[in-house]
Amino acid sequence: MTEELENLAKRLLEYQGMLLSLARKHLSRVLATRVTAEEIVQDTLAEACQKQDFLEQRPEIPLYDKLRFLLLQQITNQERKHLQSQKRDAYKEVSIADGDGHTTASLNWNSFADTATGQYTHLAREERHALLHKALQNLPENDRLILELRIFDDMPNADCATALGIDQKAASIRYIRALQRLKKLLSDYTEFRE
Repeated sequence: MTEELENLAKRLLEYQGMLLSLARKHLSRVLATRVTAEEIVQDTLAEACQKQDFLEQRPEIPLYDKLRFLLLQQITNQERKHLQSQKRDAYKEVSIADGDGHTTASLNWNSFADTATGQYTHLAREERHALLHKALQNLPENDRLILELRIFDDMPNADCATALGIDQKAASIRYIRALQRLKKLLSDYTEFRE
């Protein structure tokens, strides 16, 4: 192992705890039966060692953000593999034929409906989600990153400061300002007005 690669490996190991916390948060229960958060982190760090050019590109982006991207990509790839390996389950199939073997025209669609929310509630939630995503995209990159770390990754302020390479007070101020900017952007939409 070259000295440069050893130094990179040491730097990457500093983020192992934060990546493990992130992996546990984003790993679905179903996927967790096939792969552990530790394995996801290990694969992420191994991939990062192979992608030194990716890590060196755009030095203004913190290393943790690049590692976070690789980790979420690992989880997505594992979910795709899991979904592709699923086989049909004969016990879950529903017959649409009547007793004589003829296909019935009228199915009880209520048995397929989501009982917790109706379609309009679901559509409204999807619309709010799209508007939130649009507002986040309109924020400066520093604001977007601190919000992703604090809210979506549920990372404590101290870890955010470490990941961003700033002190805790600066991370707190950046978070508050980012929330204020996001709230201002969202106030343009009636769905988010108080």
